[in-house]
Amino acid sequence: MANPFWRAGLSLCGPARPPAVLTTAHKPPPDERGPKMQRNRRMLLSHVCCTALLFFWIAVCRSMVVVEGSQQGIPLSVVKLWASAFGGEIKSLSAKYSGSQLLQKKYKEFEKSVRVEEIDGVKLVKNLAVKMEEMFRKKAEATRRLVEAAEEAHHQHEENPELQYEYFNAVLINKLVGGKHVELGGEFLLEANQHFDNLPVNLSLSVVQVPTNMYNKDPDIVNGVYWSEALNKVFVENFERDPSLIWQYFGSAKGFFRQYPGVKWHPDEHGVIGFDCRNRKWYIQAATSPKDVVILLDVSGSMKGLRLTIARQTVSSILDTLGDDDFFNIIAYNQEIHYVEPCLNGTLVRADRANKAHFREHLDKLFAKGIGLLGDALTEAFTILSDFNQTGHGSLCSQAIMLVTDGATEMYDDVFEKFNWPDRKVRIFPYLIGRESAFADNLKWMACANKGYFSQISTLADVQENVMRYLHVMSRPKVIDHEHDTIWTEAYVDSTLKDKQGPSLMTTVAMPVFSTKNETRNQGILLGVAGIDIPLQELMKIIPKHMLGIHGYAFAVTNNGYILTHPDLRPLYQQGKKRRKPNYSSVDLSEVEWEDKDDILRNAMVNRKTGTFSMEVKRTVDKGKRVLKMHNDYYYTDIKGTPFSVGVALSRGHGKYFFRGNVSTEAGLHDLEQPDVALADEWTYCNTDEHLEHRALTQIQAIRLFLTGRRAHLKCDRELIQEVLFDAVITAPLEAYWTGLALNKNSDKGVEIAYLGTRTGLSRTNLFVVPELLSNQDFLTAEDKEGVFNADHFPLWYKRAAEQVPGTFVYSIPFSSASENKSVVLASTAIQLLDDRKSPIVAGKEDLNRH
Repeated sequence: MANPFWRAGLSLCGPARPPAVLTTAHKPPPDERGPKMQRNRRMLLSHVCCTALLFFWIAVCRSMVVVEGSQQGIPLSVVKLWASAFGGEIKSLSAKYSGSQLLQKKYKEFEKSVRVEEIDGVKLVKNLAVKMEEMFRKKAEATRRLVEAAEEAHHQHEENPELQYEYFNAVLINKLVGGKHVELGGEFLLEANQHFDNLPVNLSLSVVQVPTNMYNKDPDIVNGVYWSEALNKVFVENFERDPSLIWQYFGSAKGFFRQYPGVKWHPDEHGVIGFDCRNRKWYIQAATSPKDVVILLDVSGSMKGLRLTIARQTVSSILDTLGDDDFFNIIAYNQEIHYVEPCLNGTLVRADRANKAHFREHLDKLFAKGIGLLGDALTEAFTILSDFNQTGHGSLCSQAIMLVTDGATEMYDDVFEKFNWPDRKVRIFPYLIGRESAFADNLKWMACANKGYFSQISTLADVQENVMRYLHVMSRPKVIDHEHDTIWTEAYVDSTLKDKQGPSLMTTVAMPVFSTKNETRNQGILLGVAGIDIPLQELMKIIPKHMLGIHGYAFAVTNNGYILTHPDLRPLYQQGKKRRKPNYSSVDLSEVEWEDKDDILRNAMVNRKTGTFSMEVKRTVDKGKRVLKMHNDYYYTDIKGTPFSVGVALSRGHGKYFFRGNVSTEAGLHDLEQPDVALADEWTYCNTDEHLEHRALTQIQAIRLFLTGRRAHLKCDRELIQEVLFDAVITAPLEAYWTGLALNKNSDKGVEIAYLGTRTGLSRTNLFVVPELLSNQDFLTAEDKEGVFNADHFPLWYKRAAEQVPGTFVYSIPFSSASENKSVVLASTAIQLLDDRKSPIVAGKEDLNRH
C-alpha cells in the first residue's frame, strides 16, 4: 500500500453526552496513482459520561478502477480478502491514533467514583426560565430608567421656537467639505469595539438620526434633541451597570431617533436613509394597544388615476403600523361592498407579515368606477367589528375604522348613532385623498364625533407622515392613565446598521414616554418610546447545553406561537448571509415541531402553562443531509414578566442521564491550563460580560480566578466547571500519548491532527504537521459550523458517534467531497463508561440521505 495520509480524531461520550474527539488525516503523494490504495484519513474520538466517541477523516484517491468480473476474472474470495485487509488496517490505525483504548482504561479507573443521575426535566426548565427572567428583568429596568429620565428632562424643558442648538447628526458626523466640518457634523470620536461587532462607536455620547423627509433644524426636532441630551448620562450608567447591553435608544414622536453608543450612519446606494423610528414594530407596539381595524377604501369613479395610487399607498402604510397582536380587514366600496380578499368575508385576520403581504397583492387589482355609498360601507365595518369582538378572538382592546376617500357628501350621523354612540368605542380616522377640500368638513366632523383624527394626503410624499398621526390618538388612553406597559418584540433581524458579522437575531424591550407637564397631562401627549435591543445570543448563553444531552435543545416562543429561538429557526439564506427569508420573524412552533399534529405542545406554551409532552421525532443534521430518529420528552413553562415561554427537549436514552465526576481543584486546573486544551467558544462557564474588568478574560482564566477566590463577584457555573475539571484530568494522558506518536520515527506518515472533544465542551488538539499543511484548513474553525461546539448544538461527528455501538468505528464521507474533489472520510467510535445502576446509554438509529 502507499504511505497513508491520515487525520484522526477522538471524542468521548457517556450516559448523557460525548466528551472527547480525535482526528487524523492521510493523503497520498500526487505521483502515487494506479492499483495502490491512496487514502486521506482523519480520526476523531469523543467521550460522554458513560460513552466515548472516536472520529477519523480519511482521504481516498479519486482515481477509479472499473473491474468487470467476466473480463478480469477476479474471484469473489479475493475481493473479500482485499476488503478484510483494508478494513483491518483502517480499524488498527483508527484505534492507534485515537488513543481510545487508553481513554477506556482511564475511565475504568474512575468508574466506581462516578455518579450517574437522571435529569429532572421539569426542574431543569424552571431553573432556565428563572435565569432568563432575571436577564430580561435587568434589560427592562434599564429601559425604565431611560423612560424616567426622558420624562423628567421634558418636564423641565420650556419649548423655544427660536432655539439654536448644534447636535451630532448620525449621518453628518465627521463629514468634511472643503476641509471643514459640515453643520451638525462636528468631530466625533469613534473607536472600534469588539462588543459591538468591531463597529467604531463612541461609548460616551449618543447620536441623533433624522428621517430624510424631515428638516434637521425644524424647531420641534431641535427642542426635542436638546432636552433628550439628558439621556446620555443614563445611557452610560446603564452600560456600566450591565456591560452586556448593546443598543439603547429613544424614538421621538417628532421623528428623530437618539441612539447609544454613538455610531455613524451611512446612506444606501441612492443616498438616502429610509429609517423612521415611528415605523418600527417596537415603537408601534409600545405606543399603542392591540387593536381591531377595518380599512374602508373608496373605489368610486372620482378616485381614478393618481388619487387611487395615493389611496393604495395610504392603505399599505396603515398595514405597516399593524402588528401581530392586531386584527384587520380591508373593504373596497363604491355602489357595492367588495372585500379585498373575498374568502375573508365578514371577519378579521391577524396582522402578521404573511397576511399583510397577501392583502397588498390584492390592492393592485382594484380599479375605480361607479358611485360611492359610504353609508353602506360604514354599516358593514361596524357590524364586522361588533361581531368579531363577541367571538373573543380579537385584540379585545381598541377598535378603529380607517376611511380612505376623496370626500363625503354627508355626515352619516344616523349610522354613528346606531352603532357607536354614546360610548364611541370605535374611533374613526378619515384620510382625505387629493388637494381639494370641498368635502373635508364632513370628514372632520366624523373624526371629532368619534374620537378620531382627520388627515389630508395630497401627494405620495405626504402619506407616511399623515398615516403615523393616528398612532398618537390611539395612545391617548395609555398616556392619560400613565400606563408604562413593557412590550417585547418577536425575533427579528435589524440590518439598519451593517455590522461586520452579518445580521443577527434580536428582540427589543420598549416602553412609552409621556408628557408629565401639568398643563398637558390630561391631553395624553406621547413623547416617544425608549427601547433596548437584546441579541438572542444572550439567551443561548444561559442555556446549560451540557445538561441537555447530545440531541437535546432549548427553545422559546412568543405569546402568538412564533419562535423566538430554536435550533431549526434559520432566518437567513445560505447564499449571502445578509439575505433574510420572507416571514422569518413569524415562523410558528408547529412548523419546526411538525410531528405535533394536534398542536398540543404549541398551545400549551402559548397559554403559558407548565407541563410535559412526549413524541417521536425525526431530526435533521448536517444541514438536512442526514436524519436521526428519536423519542423526545418536552418540558415547558412561562418566563414571567415577558410574553415568552421556554421549553427544553431531551431525547430518551443517553439524553436523559448525566454523570458527575470528582477531582481536586488543583489537579483539574493544572490539566485544564495545558496548551492543547480549549473550551467551547459559545458556552458560558463564567459570565465575563457582566463587568467591564472581566471582558478581556478567557474562560479558562475566569475559571481559575473563580476557583481561587480572587474575583468574588465573578459569576460562574460551578457544576459545569467541576465537570470540566474532571474531563481535563481524565483526558490528560492523551497529550503524552499523542506526543509519543508524533516523535516516533516509525509512525505512519501523513497523520495530520488528533482531536478530542468532551461533553462539557473541552477539547484537546495535537498536530502532526505544521498548520499550513493541513488538508482542510476550515476544520474545527469558526467556519466549520457543524464541526464545533455551538451554543445550540453538539458537533455533527459527536452526534453520529453517540448513536453507534460503543467500541465500533463508523466511517462516512462528507457530502461536499465529490464536488470539491476531496477524499476525506470521517471515522467515529463510542467508549462506554459502565455503571452498575445503568446499562450502556448510547442507543438509536441514524438514516443517511445521499444527495
